[in-house]
Amino acid sequence: MADGVTGPGRSRPQTVERAFAGGWTTFAAIMLLIGGILAVLEGIAAILNDDLVVVTRSYTFSWSTTGWGWIHLILGVVLVLAGTALFSGAVWARVVGVIVAGLGMIANFVWLPHYPFWATVLIVIDAFVIWALCAGTTKELT
Repeated sequence: MADGVTGPGRSRPQTVERAFAGGWTTFAAIMLLIGGILAVLEGIAAILNDDLVVVTRSYTFSWSTTGWGWIHLILGVVLVLAGTALFSGAVWARVVGVIVAGLGMIANFVWLPHYPFWATVLIVIDAFVIWALCAGTTKELT
């Protein structure tokens, strides 16, 4: 029985090698952590110092700067948690990462008139995260 066959029609159980996270998943996790930390800092800045953020008049999504700060602070914490979960390599963490990165893109698009540089940087980071999570190989997913 050197070939591992244990009887007629039976073969040795296959082992699935599973790394804690593949290359693109690790990249996405790190980018989510960076984007989440930046969103937390953006939220804290908007909450503590309303004068730091430019408020545009006659903007469709005109909310209070403090309200936006809380949205970014909470979203940033969720982004950091999703990035941390991605290091496990679990498929559910990839799905959550795509959803949370998409929500981050939407929030930062609406935030563009208030802080264009930070919002643009975070939109790009979230786009890279979504791409990296969706471009993962099937080996990473098994």
